[in-house]
Amino acid sequence: MEVENRPNGFDFSKRDKLLSAGFYEENSLQDDTEDGGERWCLICGDRASGLHYGIISCEGCKGFFKRSICNKRIYRCNRDKNCQMSRKQRNRCQYCRLQKCLQMGMNRKAIREDGMPGGRNKMIGPVQVRQLCVVDFFFHSYSLRTNYRSVDVSTYPVSCRDQCSSPQLTHSFLLCKYPVPPSTGRRLKTQSHTLTAQLLAAEDLTPLATPMLIEEGYNVTQSELLALLCHIADELLFRQIVWLKRLPFYGDLSIKDCTRLLGASWHQLILLSSLTVHSGQILGELANITHQYTPSNLTLQGFGEDAMEVMESLNFLFRKFHQLNISNEEYSCLKTITLFVCNTSTLEQLSERYWSVCRDLTERLHPRRPKRFSEIITCLSEIRYTSGKMMAIPLEQLPLLFKAVLYSCTTNQNPWLTCSSTSKT
Repeated sequence: MEVENRPNGFDFSKRDKLLSAGFYEENSLQDDTEDGGERWCLICGDRASGLHYGIISCEGCKGFFKRSICNKRIYRCNRDKNCQMSRKQRNRCQYCRLQKCLQMGMNRKAIREDGMPGGRNKMIGPVQVRQLCVVDFFFHSYSLRTNYRSVDVSTYPVSCRDQCSSPQLTHSFLLCKYPVPPSTGRRLKTQSHTLTAQLLAAEDLTPLATPMLIEEGYNVTQSELLALLCHIADELLFRQIVWLKRLPFYGDLSIKDCTRLLGASWHQLILLSSLTVHSGQILGELANITHQYTPSNLTLQGFGEDAMEVMESLNFLFRKFHQLNISNEEYSCLKTITLFVCNTSTLEQLSERYWSVCRDLTERLHPRRPKRFSEIITCLSEIRYTSGKMMAIPLEQLPLLFKAVLYSCTTNQNPWLTCSSTSKT
């Protein structure tokens, strides 16, 4: 293959043609007729004043989060630890408000220990995907070229998921908040057929357009592999935006709803897509490229326990989804369920409807496997936990993480044996 003459050796000419043709501007989620282009706080829904500690929020929630972290305050909830957050209700339960701040991605490491303004921690840096996605996708015309230039290999967004300390806790949360729905009647099952077809029609199941071919024998560097991973994540992310606009209930959602839902679930949706419909390319073309990357001894030594835990979780998920052999119909339902994990009371009815749709679908496709739906939901909770942990992995460790995961999944061998030997040559 003839490789385009670019610094990282990869060919992005197809994406540039789409940019010049205005494809991404046409598919922006900007809605000039709604909300006047205003931004809304992801915590309470009040008018946002900007990007604070990693997410779009209002001055009230910004100050509350800063005071809570700086003063190391401990709150308690007098109810069920699931209080609704709104501009009028946000002061009623400080415990749930702080949990909502952490859940939506506010970064406690972005606050100086002395509580003074300025002097932002350099290890935090710009919030790459969250800022570009939630702000640019929803409030401006989106330009991928801006995204490419903003990549900083020394930083990565940190998303605090303190309320989800284990997959088991997350699974319990899911089943408690959304219990497995009972089997529906014939009329509702007929309706489920229709809804499933609509969800499938919203999907783009075509292969990823990001080129993942490289000259044989080419030694891939850390920065080149990192740039490729960012482009793949960028394309997967954009597909979720287009998918959201095609959903049958999109017309019932406000821009504020879309911002909240996608802002809380985009990393889970990307991981779910990589594990299912795009797993062939990830385990094939991308794995071949990661095999041509040789990490240094310094990189190997910096691979910490958190990265090891994520690697083990990803290995489990790749193998589990290969075993489950998720159909395209199931995939479309799972994405919708994932979108509604962090829902609000106004969207609860929609969420319950599609949980029932997914349950009916698995019963229809696999009548002899009554526990399949529970297995799938368990995998979703593992995805939620793992994707949250991945957000805390330093950006410079991602190339080694993907090399280790893909090597293990494609060879069934210990990745560290090869990494250690190749780094010495």
